[in-house]
Formats: sequence, structure tokens, C-alpha cells
Amino acid sequence: MCGIVGYVGQRSSSEVLMSGLARLEYRGYDSAGVAIVSDSGSLVSHKRAGKLGVLAEDLVTSPLESGSTGIAHTRWATHGAPTDANAHPHLADDGKLALIHNGIIENFHELKEQLVASGETFSSDTDSEVAAVLLGIAYRESRDLTQAMMKVVGRLEGAFTLLIVHEDAPGVVVGARRNSPLVIGVGEGENFLGSDVAAFVAYTHKALALGQDQIVTITKDSIDVMSFEGEVFHPPEFTIDWDASAADKGGWSSFMAKEISEEPEAVANTLRGRLSPEGEVTIPELDSLDVSLIDRVIFIACGTAAYAAMLGAYAMEKWSGIPVTVELSHEFRYRDPVVGAGTLVVSVSQSGETMDTLMAVRYANELGAQTLAICNTQGATIPRESDATL
Repeated sequence: MCGIVGYVGQRSSSEVLMSGLARLEYRGYDSAGVAIVSDSGSLVSHKRAGKLGVLAEDLVTSPLESGSTGIAHTRWATHGAPTDANAHPHLADDGKLALIHNGIIENFHELKEQLVASGETFSSDTDSEVAAVLLGIAYRESRDLTQAMMKVVGRLEGAFTLLIVHEDAPGVVVGARRNSPLVIGVGEGENFLGSDVAAFVAYTHKALALGQDQIVTITKDSIDVMSFEGEVFHPPEFTIDWDASAADKGGWSSFMAKEISEEPEAVANTLRGRLSPEGEVTIPELDSLDVSLIDRVIFIACGTAAYAAMLGAYAMEKWSGIPVTVELSHEFRYRDPVVGAGTLVVSVSQSGETMDTLMAVRYANELGAQTLAICNTQGATIPRESDATL
């Protein structure tokens, strides 16, 4: 999953963006890039294949013009090899518009053929550049970034988070999401966008979750959210209850080593306030579930989250005396599982946005199961769509 950061404010956007990308490194990536609307009013951009340090070294040797508006990206290659050309941001409108994208645009071949037939050219092999070119065309017609985004998202099929800036619209970043994460950081005289709150937790602990099929426009003093159809929304604010150190390696060689070392503290923090001196367990977060009906538990997860779920399943089955199984999220939807109100489906996801797990949760909800999310990220989609959250 790609890392995305957007910023408008009074600080050096280059510093904020690079700091945000560093805290998103845990997601994995093969290239990185930034685009800034400079104080002189021009769009400047630089991107490189390889680790974030390669990009950082370039920016030390050849700094971009200073500016307080920008976007940044780390990429996992899907369409197109991990090269400088395929890295983000992608430019359009004669280099005046920059776009970063997380997700997959499923109908990009069809759209690209139409654009090439109309005379547009491309410099990468990515699906993302198709969205950039479409947005450049839409902006030339409307001269409004938000309106351009509204026009283009309706043509895209698949899962995507998009962020754009334009040199003719200094102090503005516009984002949109469908089946891909985007959260909003609320500051004082500055605002942020990120694929995860880790992108901006060093600067603010106030955040908003952008909903499905919604567009957000931020300036340093305003946040406007609307649906793809233009309906205005006012998402509730939530507080991030951890600090920036949680998103840093903290001197460890890898995030895995750090997380292993933190397990005793993490378990203690999880139990704090939930375990009485008499040994009774109280979990108020589960009050929304009808525990009396539960006669079976299914854990769903992907990757290392599935390994953690296996350990949890063994312990739960031993202590509860009811059947507990673990299934990979991407297989759960395709085997016609027999579940109902007596089934508790427990999803495990660090980000709360793991697509296969999210789709499995939605499927479980459709089948009438009770759903519980175990997640590290407040405001993420999986917790919002589950009956209860830990």
C-alpha cells in the first residue's frame, strides 16, 4: 500500500512531507517523490526509484524551491516497473498539475486509449498518469481543482486515493478516496492529508476520517468535504491517542524488531483499565455485541496479521470453550461461509484499510454476522464498518 502525504500551512512543506513519508516507511515501497507549489508560484517536483534516503540525498544536493503547499508519495509498483519515470508525482497540464495516487484504476487501458486518440502523450507506464492527464484537462475547462476532481472521479473504476496540487491554485490541496484510505489532520493555520495518521501525528493529534466516495479540499485555514456528487459533509473529529515516536523505529534495525520488543508493553496497555484486581475482565467496547448469541468465532486477516490471529484464536478457543478458526481474508468471501448472528467475525488489521479484510468484513455484515475489529488506526474504514472495535 502506498504512502501519501499532503500539506498546506506555514511550515516548509518539504520538511513536513519528507517527515511524513519517513513515518509511512513501514508500509513498504520501491520509489518516492514530492511536488511543491513554491513561494514564487511555480510547481517543482522530484522523484526517484529506491529508498527514501535516495530522494532525501537528492534534495540536500539540489533543494527544491521553498513553499508551504505540497504532496508526497511512496510507491509500491503495480502498473509499471519501479523506475524514476513511474514514480509519483505525475505531472499534467504542461507540468502545472501534480498528482499522487494509491490504488488501482481498473479501466485505465480504455481511458488511456481514448486520451492517446485525442492527442495526449504519456511519459510512464502507470495507471496513475491517466488520472493526472484527465485532471489536467478537467482543470483547464473549470479552472477549479475541486470541480476538476469531481468531474474525473466519476470516470474512474477501481480503488483509489488521489491528491492533486496546481501552480495556479497555491495554498490548496484536493484529495479524493474510493476503497482506499485518506485521513485529514486538523492543525492551527495548517492542515494535512495522509494515507495514515502517522503521516502527520508529529504536528497534530486532531483528525477527521474521509468517507467512502468523498472529496476533500484543504487550505491552511479551511477543510471542505463533499461527496462525489457534491453533497456537503461534516465528518466528526477524533483525537489520535499516540505520539510520533510510535511511528519511528526508535533505534531498532526494523519495525519488526521494534514491535517484538514492544509486545509486553502493548499487552499491558491493552489490559490497562480492563482487568480488575479480582481478575475480572471488563471490555466496554464489546457492549454493542450480543455476546449471549455467539457460538462460533472466525478471525479474518492477511499476512502477519493472520499469524497474530492464529495465536489469538488458540487462546480464545481454550478460554472460551467455543470453536474458533482463522481464515485468510481474500479467501473468506469466495467459499460461501455459513455464518449468522451467532457467528462473531473478528478482523485484524494494523491500518484498518486492508482491502481484502475490509471486503470480508462487509461480506460478513451482509450475511448477518456480528463483527469486531482489532485495529491500530482510529477513524479507519474497517472499525467504522464493524459492530465493535478494539
